[in-house]
Amino acid sequence: MDFITILGLVAGALTTIAFLPQMLQIWRTKSAKDVSYVMLIVFMSGLFLWLVYGIILGALPVIIANAVTLCFNLIILWLKIKYR
Repeated sequence: MDFITILGLVAGALTTIAFLPQMLQIWRTKSAKDVSYVMLIVFMSGLFLWLVYGIILGALPVIIANAVTLCFNLIILWLKIKYR
């Protein structure tokens, strides 16, 4: 694995795990009232487009980071709807 791929994987891992505390906080408190639906939808749309972009380029760091982050944000959206 070359340096650029490792750099991309580390950057993707850091930005992806940044959502774990928010997801766990919502899960623990059973409240997502301060999370905006608009922000989630716009952000997830961007993640989806980055995922498609990564697939087209065959860029593994872009694919992995955006796929996992999209899953985390889908969970956050589901929790927001569930704990309405």
